[in-house]
Amino acid sequence: MKRRFSLTEGVSEKRLRRRTPVRLKQVRAVVAELSKRIGVELDFASAFLEKANFDNHDLLLVDRVPLAMQLENQSDEMGWYPTLRGVLAWQPGSGWAAVDHGAIPFLMNGADCMGAGIQIADPGVKEGDLICIRDESHGKPLAMGWALVSGEEMVAMSKGKAVKTIHWVGDDLWEVET
Repeated sequence: MKRRFSLTEGVSEKRLRRRTPVRLKQVRAVVAELSKRIGVELDFASAFLEKANFDNHDLLLVDRVPLAMQLENQSDEMGWYPTLRGVLAWQPGSGWAAVDHGAIPFLMNGADCMGAGIQIADPGVKEGDLICIRDESHGKPLAMGWALVSGEEMVAMSKGKAVKTIHWVGDDLWEVET
């Protein structure tokens, strides 16, 4: 059976490395970047914050839960993005695509999201954005990935890949023990 590439590929142990408690003032720039990116004002004043590393990706843990990750985007720029747990916690209103039930089993195995499975999408999504793929019926996040086309193009597609999946419910990052 052929393995799919994922954000966490090659990790033999499901554990965080170099876990370090940090103060809010040390991650203020990270919080500001995340707030701007997801369009939600984040308040970590009373939270226990940590930075950690998981498969060569820096993570921000809030109350021991990995809610944000640092990734290199399509333009080779590093930036902070929410993990699926971050999407669940913060409920951003933009940057999403919704798929029908037929696509869900494939996404749960780490497959890229095909345009035919996308029923609706945020029209503000641009090619190269990191987006959340969610269930059309319940709105629950299923996966995260890089948009290969705009939101409007995703909905119009009848074949081909629309999103390059990097993180999904059930992958190593989702299952990490904190």
